[in-house]
Amino acid sequence: MAIRAVVLDIGGVLEVIDDSIFPGSWPERLGMSEQDFAAQLRPLTGDATLGRLTETALHAEWQRRLGLTHGQLAEMRADCWRWYVGTLDRALFDWFAAVRSRQLKAGILSNSGPGAREAERHHGFEDVADDIVYSHEVGLMKPDPAAYALTGARLSVEPHEVVFLDDAPLNVEGARAAGWHAVHHVSTPESIAELERIIAAEGH
Repeated sequence: MAIRAVVLDIGGVLEVIDDSIFPGSWPERLGMSEQDFAAQLRPLTGDATLGRLTETALHAEWQRRLGLTHGQLAEMRADCWRWYVGTLDRALFDWFAAVRSRQLKAGILSNSGPGAREAERHHGFEDVADDIVYSHEVGLMKPDPAAYALTGARLSVEPHEVVFLDDAPLNVEGARAAGWHAVHHVSTPESIAELERIIAAEGH
């Protein structure tokens, strides 16, 4: 029953996200309420997360729906990516980077948008993980049970051999329903302590 793999989410976990960056002042600048702005983008976000829209198509649709000039579109894209990639949680990243030295597999499971792998590459996730499952690349997103099953299969581990960390309660519940050990991320020290407790309790 030992833990053989540690799987982490990215946004809100390995990356610290500042929600003041995006949408930020964009609704006001466009003369829209925050609710109307979100309503225009929400369906597109879902499609993009499942890989049904390319990055180019997504941004072209932003421009059409919001009536953006080419300059505004370029500025909004920059703000969105700056928000999306956040800042690296160095303490959590360093802990995660060390798990393979303990004969544990390291995986990432992220609900993502097109372009995420390239935008996040500077954080070094590919250097420390055995595999990264991006939802837009595989057409599956948490909490779909198939997303957890695919991740386990790609890491060659059984569900009970995985411990998972995510900041979204729904995704944590989905992981548990899939047979994984799962931790809700609240703070880095608490999350690392709980991950370590599970790893030790399961007899790694």
